[in-house]
Amino acid sequence: MGTGIIGIGRELPEKILTNFDLEKMVDTNDEWIRTRTGIEERRIADDNTDTSDIALAAAKKAIDDAGIHPEDIDMIMVATVTPDQSFPSVACMIQEKLGAKKAAAMDLSAACAGFMYGMITAQQFIDTGVYKYILVVGVEKLSKITNWEDRNTAVLFGDGAGAAVLGKVSEGRGILSFELGADGSGGKHLYLDEEDYIYMNGREVFKFAVRQMGESSENVLVKAGLSKEDVDFLIPHQANIRIMEASRQRLNLPEEKLSKTVHKYGNTSAASIPISLVEELEAGKIKDDDVLVMVGFGGGLTWGAIAMRWGR
Repeated sequence: MGTGIIGIGRELPEKILTNFDLEKMVDTNDEWIRTRTGIEERRIADDNTDTSDIALAAAKKAIDDAGIHPEDIDMIMVATVTPDQSFPSVACMIQEKLGAKKAAAMDLSAACAGFMYGMITAQQFIDTGVYKYILVVGVEKLSKITNWEDRNTAVLFGDGAGAAVLGKVSEGRGILSFELGADGSGGKHLYLDEEDYIYMNGREVFKFAVRQMGESSENVLVKAGLSKEDVDFLIPHQANIRIMEASRQRLNLPEEKLSKTVHKYGNTSAASIPISLVEELEAGKIKDDDVLVMVGFGGGLTWGAIAMRWGR
């Protein structure tokens, strides 16, 4: 038996911030944003909603979808760079609210690649027989570290959460291969500045992302003994439509095999891959035994990719 996703859920704030709304806040316009990023709108959490609240809602949905109880969870891992506070961790906060009394809990910080880091870490615990069920949440409230006066970054980010319960799945399904990586020398291109706002050198991050997303996607296919023709769906980190399209073209995939949610939700960092996965499942685009490639990159600089055969 393999290790895979047995339950999944997502949570998105109700408030929608469109490009036209941003035109009134900063020197930008809808056409400029759409042509360069593919983003049309994003979700923004209100002042009374913090990261742990969004994470909790997504986690409950994933646990329900898995058909298990919170007390069955052995470990909770939350991938986020926007915790409510430095400590306690978001994972500990939602452990208490879920009633997952036996679960170990910790946060992971790998920026937009965080959900990949969480998934792959969880796989190791399950494959070795140490734990049976692990909850992995990717969640961000990026609106609280976005400088809404900076036209370069204000247009990019949104809030949201995606969660997955990992456990044993039927033979041949689940995670087939993975890749994790980091290049700390690139940290200067994407970081939290002294005013606690996101700073990004867009040109350098773009170059890194186009190269790394493509390479990592190809690498996990080779490790899994698969070819590009075997891929049924590509779910990349939803940062920028041009980066995503470059990854699709690298794998020679038709447009309909690329998951695209960036236009609706913007860049939700660690949450973007699980949010997109739920979207495609609900739309009926992913079916049992489909081969998926999930790939993300983020500040650090970090990256991670997974080849997976879908199904429980």
